[in-house]
Amino acid sequence: MTGIALSTPQRRTGTWVRTTVGVLLTAAMLFPVYWMINVSFTRDQDMRKSPPDLFPVHGTLEGYRAVFDQQLPYLGTSLVIGLGTVVLTVALAAPAGYALAKLRPRGGGVLSFLLLVAQMVPGIIMAMGFYAIYLQLGLLQSVPGLIVADSTLAVPFAVLIFTAFMSGIPGELIQAAQMDGARALRTFWSIVLPMSRNSVVTVSLFAFLWSWSDFVFASTLANGGAHEPITLGIYHYIGNNNQQWNAIMATAVVASLPATVILVLAQRYVAAGVTAGAVKD
Repeated sequence: MTGIALSTPQRRTGTWVRTTVGVLLTAAMLFPVYWMINVSFTRDQDMRKSPPDLFPVHGTLEGYRAVFDQQLPYLGTSLVIGLGTVVLTVALAAPAGYALAKLRPRGGGVLSFLLLVAQMVPGIIMAMGFYAIYLQLGLLQSVPGLIVADSTLAVPFAVLIFTAFMSGIPGELIQAAQMDGARALRTFWSIVLPMSRNSVVTVSLFAFLWSWSDFVFASTLANGGAHEPITLGIYHYIGNNNQQWNAIMATAVVASLPATVILVLAQRYVAAGVTAGAVKD
């Protein structure tokens, strides 16, 4: 009884210590986000104040007015590019993942290895390649060109996620569909894809986030065009004689909202999709 009585306070102390450390680490990681919000409400004349205000004492909405006056077209373009990237990524990666997981084509192992290697190629090298190709095809400064380019980042990862998830689908279900006369495409569309909802949400989320935050492809393939994404919209605020920090941070806050909302809504599907295939029955 004495040992139990002594161990209970110790356990409580350990819990409080871990909780405190966790709160401090979380606060340190989230502080840049808070500072971004703080600066978005700060007046231009207070930007270089020393020490800086931890709160926007003399707050202003000038940055947010600039967002709604100047940045909405960029946000709309980013939304179209993000959704287009999601559709193209899922359309290409889901059938490929199904083929690698269930149809077992020749050279499947080599293809999986090549997909891993593809993720190691620096984005700037791919951007230069796309620039040369798009220059010949007339796709520079176009939304479809950016959708295709952004999809190249998401497709290799997506195929691996789909392959891992679909490998865990019971083969008896597919065999039953085949016995009923369903071909491979019908089996994939009616059986496999509905059961892969978690992986579809996971892939869609990451594809959207990659395209939404892309700057390398945007600055290389769309800079100066009529349709530029929000990353270039923020970049246009920065110049040698013009640094509108409250507008920059306000744009960053507004641009972060769609990704944050989507991530919060999809987090439980993402957790299931990412860990798919990690444990075998």
